[in-house]
Amino acid sequence: MNGKKLYTLFALLFAVFIGNAQNLKDSCYAIPIVGLHFSGQMPAADLKTRFGNTGNVGVPFLYKTRKNWIIGIEGNYFFGKTVKEQNLLSNMKNAEGTITANDGAPGRLRINERGWNTFVTFGKILPFFNKNKNCGPVVWAGIGYMQHKVNLYDVGKNLPQLRGDLRKGYDRKTGGIAFTQFVGYMYLSNNRLTNFYAGFEFNEGFTKGIRGYQYDTMQSDEAKRKDIQIGFRIGWALPLYKRIKEFYYN
Repeated sequence: MNGKKLYTLFALLFAVFIGNAQNLKDSCYAIPIVGLHFSGQMPAADLKTRFGNTGNVGVPFLYKTRKNWIIGIEGNYFFGKTVKEQNLLSNMKNAEGTITANDGAPGRLRINERGWNTFVTFGKILPFFNKNKNCGPVVWAGIGYMQHKVNLYDVGKNLPQLRGDLRKGYDRKTGGIAFTQFVGYMYLSNNRLTNFYAGFEFNEGFTKGIRGYQYDTMQSDEAKRKDIQIGFRIGWALPLYKRIKEFYYN
């Protein structure tokens, strides 16, 4: 074996030694993280008088610093089946309480809730009693925007009363500044295979109607509301580690 090959062998052995000696759990690293989470939410305050429980799916992008500070941005889409708005379509219903379609038969209309929010967040991982310094209890809070509406879906595509922009006069679209808080746990495994976060989330939206006119009430909706969502979130995290020569694993 010549000197060049021997040098290469020693270099590889040294790299393996360092790889076995320096694991993710031994130090606190700066790590970008992409996630995908799901949650079930209960409405509170003014939102509870208008809608029922919702499901939520969201995608966050987080950056964890070497001191375990978390800086992030996230977007969420929420949806529900229960709409409590009273007399929403009363001005287009006939004596039988149905809406007449183009063919003279009762139209089929699906009514549900749709909404979204986005936040810029800031928080911290607290690695109490944990050998892996990159995970532990986590808290963060943020500010952003919330929007939701009554979604009116014409199943048969034969209701001229709700065609095009006409449905905007009934959808009660509402939006405004919002705040979020999360309290939970984040786990980043040493082998990169098991990474998750879970905990309780709280969203507070200070909203008002953003449509100029409502056809059923024949007036605008500018009432100020406090829309609160309380839920439990569980998500999968994908840490975007640097190349193996910089971060080492078992």
